[in-house]
Amino acid sequence: MPKPKLKLVRGGSPRFTMVYGMRLFPPGDVTAATSGKVTFATGESGRVTLHVLDGTREQIKRQLLASVDAFFDIYYG
Repeated sequence: MPKPKLKLVRGGSPRFTMVYGMRLFPPGDVTAATSGKVTFATGESGRVTLHVLDGTREQIKRQLLASVDAFFDIYYG
């Protein structure tokens, strides 16, 4: 997968690419987290889905906050 590149747009707001992941785990279950992978206290491993947002700082912030709200709506309805 190619690395995301930061782009500056002349005369406008800078544009960026944000890569993030979210997943809830029970307390004490995770002993390590690296590059979308988590290691559990049992020694097993799992994955965290990574998401990509593109846009200006304001656009990314708006999309990220909406995504966090949706994430918790799914878990707690």
